[in-house]
Amino acid sequence: MPMAPVIPIRRTVPAASVQGSLALDLTPRLDPPDARPATACQRRSDVVSVEPGERMALDRFAHAFLVRATEIASGDRPVTQLLRQSAPRVYDDLARRARLVSAAAGTLPSRGRGRGAVRPVLRTMRTSLVSSGALEASAHVRYGARSRAIAARFEARDGRWQCVALEWA
Repeated sequence: MPMAPVIPIRRTVPAASVQGSLALDLTPRLDPPDARPATACQRRSDVVSVEPGERMALDRFAHAFLVRATEIASGDRPVTQLLRQSAPRVYDDLARRARLVSAAAGTLPSRGRGRGAVRPVLRTMRTSLVSSGALEASAHVRYGARSRAIAARFEARDGRWQCVALEWA
């Protein structure tokens, strides 16, 4: 039986000398690494205006809350430290996360995970004052080579700011 002729589907295209390669800079870095976390806050997305001093205080509060929340969720800090700044649903979720991580690591919640454990580092944070009584924040957290995103909503309740929603991604 004679073979049918093979019909090429594609034309051959000449390959460039850099086709399929990445533009990488392979020169060695001689500067020491930056040891401090690169935390940055942006205020461009505010819906309402507020005094700069008050705005800085809100940013400090949100930053401190998110740092504590990541340390609680990783089992390195007791959940009771955010009792007054958290709505009951947020507090219960943080406590549940701390219990799950501690159980997986074979430790007790809030006692830390021991030496050599990867600690979370809050790298960047962005906040937006969406009303006079509501602040929303998003953060990038690094756990060694892994990253997570956190979104939080804070509302002014009874004369203090309280986290009413906390989402992890």
